[in-house]
Amino acid sequence: MTKKEKSWIIYDWANSAYAVAIMTAVLPIFFKDVVAKEIQDSYSTAYWGYVNTFIALIVSIGAPFLGTLADYKDNKKRFMIAFVGIGAVSTCALATIQEGNIIQCLFIYSIATICFSSANIFYDAFLVDVTNKDRMDWVSSNGFAWGYIGSTIPFIISIAIILKPSLIGVSSKITTIKISFIITGLWWFLFSIPLFKNVEQIHFIEKSSHVINDSFGRMVKILSEIKKNKNIYIFLIAYFFYIDGVSTIFKMAAVYGKDVGVDSNHLLLILLVTQFVAFPFALLFGKLADKFCAKKMLMIGIGMYMFISIYGFFIKSVFDYWVLAMLVATCQGGMQALSRSMYCKMIPKEKSAGYFGIYNIIGKFSAIIGPLMIGVISHITKESKYGILSLVFLFIIGYILLNKVQEYKIV
Repeated sequence: MTKKEKSWIIYDWANSAYAVAIMTAVLPIFFKDVVAKEIQDSYSTAYWGYVNTFIALIVSIGAPFLGTLADYKDNKKRFMIAFVGIGAVSTCALATIQEGNIIQCLFIYSIATICFSSANIFYDAFLVDVTNKDRMDWVSSNGFAWGYIGSTIPFIISIAIILKPSLIGVSSKITTIKISFIITGLWWFLFSIPLFKNVEQIHFIEKSSHVINDSFGRMVKILSEIKKNKNIYIFLIAYFFYIDGVSTIFKMAAVYGKDVGVDSNHLLLILLVTQFVAFPFALLFGKLADKFCAKKMLMIGIGMYMFISIYGFFIKSVFDYWVLAMLVATCQGGMQALSRSMYCKMIPKEKSAGYFGIYNIIGKFSAIIGPLMIGVISHITKESKYGILSLVFLFIIGYILLNKVQEYKIV
């Protein structure tokens, strides 16, 4: 690994702490047990689904424009620093949430997650600046793999103080949970510094005198280019469906675990072990992609997620949830990493941020469907499992479309 590649990978180490603690484990459990404890489980699950739908919509609207703006010289890093900074501060601000204040919790979570998702536009686009096409699958997979390990360190610290508050001299479990939010925010920002320091935007478009207006024009042009490039167009539609299922399971895992009877402490342990299991499998996906191609590995991953969606409908015990979590761990990182690198190899380098703005809008806008499906179906049936089962249709559509993509037809 070069210094630039390592610095880029370390950002995944940094921001994955947020993904685990805030989006998947600690905050969702805190929301269910403390903030929304007076509300019926199926309804609080629905609210969590609705707010994630709202976040995805906001990011989807802004992503293409942010991406085209970031293609101008030096803008990638500037925008990324801004969003990481605001996101990290908002993460720390979660420690101010009052018990029972659902609006406060969801508002701060929305700001932090919008910044987290927006920063990823520029992070993904930096892949073309740190490595070449032959190494993209491997470098991208390393990002997700080391992200799993990096996220476990603040997560373990958080679990330790949550389970035993006396370790830091407090008696309240709620206080330790709030401290874990501060730990996560600081971790995210501090380990972002190597990328800010060592990675530069080497592929860019020179700034014009009318940056804002020109960015809108370039956004329209990129959309037109994608529409004309059948290979990229079909890939993005396939990605729209299968990544929706992947991100929905990721975001709704903790609240669904609570609905099937997994207690908070056990749920935290399961999610921690999942991170360690996901590490080698993310690297394995990268290695196998070099041998068999990224497309084939993605199709295997989609097939696994079809099974996960069906299996999730039938789980009734803590053991069943353990099995479900381990199955997700085998393919989640690989799916995300190879989707990113496969797309990266198809696009023009100097327009990477603009193209990744579209990629991000596809990923985030697709994430509206899954949480909304689970939210609505959970509300209507009062059973979360029917929402999980419905995700299988997203994976089927994604599999069929991805099969039509020619992986090596790249720009």
